[in-house]
Amino acid sequence: MLVVMEVGTRKILHCNVTAHPTATWTLQHVREAIPGDHQCKFLIHDRDSIFSPSLDRELESFGVRVLRTPVRAPQANAYCERLIGTLRRECLDFLIPLRESHLRMMLKEWVHHYNQGRPHMSLGPGIPARNPDNNKERAAQRLRTGSRHQLPGRCGIRTKPILGGLHHEYYLEKMAA
Repeated sequence: MLVVMEVGTRKILHCNVTAHPTATWTLQHVREAIPGDHQCKFLIHDRDSIFSPSLDRELESFGVRVLRTPVRAPQANAYCERLIGTLRRECLDFLIPLRESHLRMMLKEWVHHYNQGRPHMSLGPGIPARNPDNNKERAAQRLRTGSRHQLPGRCGIRTKPILGGLHHEYYLEKMAA
């Protein structure tokens, strides 16, 4: 499994799986994850054989500085270690993928939930795909209205099941008159 995450926003930029990863496969997916007009300065990766020196040179030609983590130092890439642990605990521990395509489908749905609907306490609690400034505006608006625990008039809470009901996303919906 290859996961590319933007550390500042905690947004997962790209995720894919293969039974036999190679440096060529990895380079292609990193190219897909990093757009041409990117603002990435660094790419941190471990010392797995799929991250070959030729891959590092190719990434440096994109203007990205490659940082390799020290040997046997999982804390050096703590953000990715935390992401992989979260992915395992929230998704893979509860579901059994039947084939590679099934795993890819599960990951696609979970990544969408992670980026679009799952709050992250490290973001205060924000959501990666949303602008952090909007989260601050919403918190300020709650303070002005009085209570964050009071529903706006004529609104109801709706739920959307994720991964067949393993997780749920909640949202407000205006009720009919």
